[in-house]
Amino acid sequence: MITLIQRVSTASVVVSGQTVGAIGRGILALVAVERDDGAVQADRLLDRILGYRIFEDDAGKMNRSLTDIGGDLLLVSQFTLAADTQKGMRASFTPAASPEDGRRWFDYLLLRARARHPLVASGQFGAHMQVSLTNDGPVTFWLTAR
Repeated sequence: MITLIQRVSTASVVVSGQTVGAIGRGILALVAVERDDGAVQADRLLDRILGYRIFEDDAGKMNRSLTDIGGDLLLVSQFTLAADTQKGMRASFTPAASPEDGRRWFDYLLLRARARHPLVASGQFGAHMQVSLTNDGPVTFWLTAR
């Protein structure tokens, strides 16, 4: 699994004119499921999202995690992160999980996140989404579950 996490002051997801997920200060995590991913990768990715230290401490250093600050989490499925872009001018999505497996493991990640963290919102898997955010920093990291 792959995620692009962004430290945000606000973020939201709109589907067909309706807001389906919104957060305040926290992390927007765009998530892609790759072939052969499963519970082990989802659990490892969630550990990294919740525990990655991207928030400033009293000394101004990035030493605090989402869990430490009690921030919000917005999970958004984005299969394009799994694309192979090494050749040509068009991405190959061979590394991405099938839509069925992608949904299964994204839903698993979301369920586990809600069990472990109090403030979790999400986009809508497979929908055309408009994602809005105010990146705080900017601070953005690409993480994998490997």
